[in-house]
Order: sequence, then structure tokens, then C-alpha cells
Amino acid sequence: MKHMLKAFYTRPLVIYLVLALIVISSAAGPAQAMQIPTAPDAAVASSPDRAADLAKVQKTLESKELRQKLLDYGLTPEETEARIAGLSDEQLHRLASNLDSVQAGGDSVLGVVLALALIALLVVLIIYLLEGRIEIKRK
Repeated sequence: MKHMLKAFYTRPLVIYLVLALIVISSAAGPAQAMQIPTAPDAAVASSPDRAADLAKVQKTLESKELRQKLLDYGLTPEETEARIAGLSDEQLHRLASNLDSVQAGGDSVLGVVLALALIALLVVLIIYLLEGRIEIKRK
């Protein structure tokens, strides 16, 4: 056991594990929960308010960025309104409740860049701690 604690790879391994735990714990996403109705009558009793959901979707559609994105996809405002009017109450409620979780900026490129930078930093750290003693042998 004492030999293992004095081995050349112990310190880099400990540093790597600590950094990996920090990165993994900071990258955790938000937890989401939802109540499930216990009986079919419970689903009917909690029917969504169509007017409130429609108002929420309409307010979101007023965004210039979203309008432009829909136009880029080939949807005119009239087509968008017609498709929203054709949604059932349940679909409209689901859309309105999912609008809160939509990110305004789209995909997070910053997270990918930070992950790649962290991997590069770990590789440089390991090479530095091994003092360049990396050997590749061919069979």
C-alpha cells in the first residue's frame, strides 16, 4: 500500500479525479418533476385553460427573433396562427407549459468549448506531471 501511495501516477490520478468530480457535479442539469393523475377523473378535473394557454403562446410568438426563425422555415404568421388554432386543448397546454423551458439562445456552444478546453488542460497537466515520459511501443 505504501508503494502505491508513492508511485509516480498517484498525484496526477488524484488531481484528475478531483477535477472530474468538480466538472461532473457542475454540469448537472435542472431536475424536473410532474404530478401524474391517479384516475381518469383527475385528468378531466384539471383540464387546461385554453384561453390562458393561447395567450401565452401568442405572447411568445410576438418575439421578433421567433417570427424571423419561423419565416426562415417557410411559415408565414397566418400559417402559424392556423396551426396553433388547430391544436387540441391538451397539445396547446403542453406547448404553453414547455415554452418556459426553451432556451432563448438555442444550443449552448459555450459548454462544448469549456469541455474541450478542460480536456486539453487535463492532457497537458498529465504530460507535465509525467515529465514527458510517455512512450509508445509498437509490437
